[in-house]
Amino acid sequence: MDCKQMCIANLSYKKPTMNEQKRMKNLLKYLTYRDSRDDYVPQVTGIERWVNRGMGENINDIVDRCDAYQSDHVLLFSLVTNPNPDLIAMVTPEDRERFVRRLTENVVEDFFDARGLDTGVEYSFVYHSRFTDDKEAPGRHDPHTHIVLPGTYYDADEGRRRPLYFSRNKSINHIEMLHSITEGHMVDLMDRYVGHDWEQRYDTLDQQRQQQKQVIESEPHGLYMEDEEIRPFWCGTRQYAEGDCAIGYYIPVENKHTDIPEVQFRPIANGLDARYAKDLSSGMPVILSEQDGDIDQLDLYIETIRIVLDEEHEDIQPRQIQRDVESPSLDL
Repeated sequence: MDCKQMCIANLSYKKPTMNEQKRMKNLLKYLTYRDSRDDYVPQVTGIERWVNRGMGENINDIVDRCDAYQSDHVLLFSLVTNPNPDLIAMVTPEDRERFVRRLTENVVEDFFDARGLDTGVEYSFVYHSRFTDDKEAPGRHDPHTHIVLPGTYYDADEGRRRPLYFSRNKSINHIEMLHSITEGHMVDLMDRYVGHDWEQRYDTLDQQRQQQKQVIESEPHGLYMEDEEIRPFWCGTRQYAEGDCAIGYYIPVENKHTDIPEVQFRPIANGLDARYAKDLSSGMPVILSEQDGDIDQLDLYIETIRIVLDEEHEDIQPRQIQRDVESPSLDL
């Protein structure tokens, strides 16, 4: 697989201005009380959600440290460590939090070691257990961490704090270094928690999806109306994960970054056996052809699939997101 697809490690920062200080406090409150825009996380009295590695274990402590350790240009750095949900799906649910926490600590500490900062850099992080909301494959477990770093670090040789920076120049590119270290630890942890065949399993999953998407090379199976425009669609399937196939349809959508439309999958239901989903989907074009010229063919397809699933598989429903209760603490 492409190493760049294993884990996202995004870095941003806030300036030491009055407006940014207010935004910093709002950001910390959001990270403390929510896993995502819609998911509120109840707080447990006496148990702090933040893991303290020098920047504090609650909002007030972190705000104070950011103020005390700011540089002339940076109030705080924030880093997101977000493993690929396809890889996380291979990790047993009870091990996922431990996996992501260890990834976070290993990456941060090794990154600053690689930069020669012997005293290290203070940081705190919070673990989020959210679920994907992308349209192609919603509801997949997507755990990640948010890390807060100060604007300065302590230089033992000089006996004072110096500005922390992230260079992108040709001789030293700290962002590339961060990504490389993240990828290395992802490989190590996948080997440990999943097994040495994890990459082969991922490639097999990717090949299944590519084969399933080949259905769009045929003539469209039907038409539907959207924004007063008649558009085509294809009946099809998409492998959500190993042993979890979705049935749905492929449609052309606008690409925000280019002027060229791309075809994406929209699920109707998942949790199906791949062969069963393919057989069910493959039989639908014949039914739709009997409604040739009807611009409501997509509605007919969706309704027919749901009726068949209700009759043949009472245990399979349109995608329902199951959320695990996040443990307030974890022995690492």
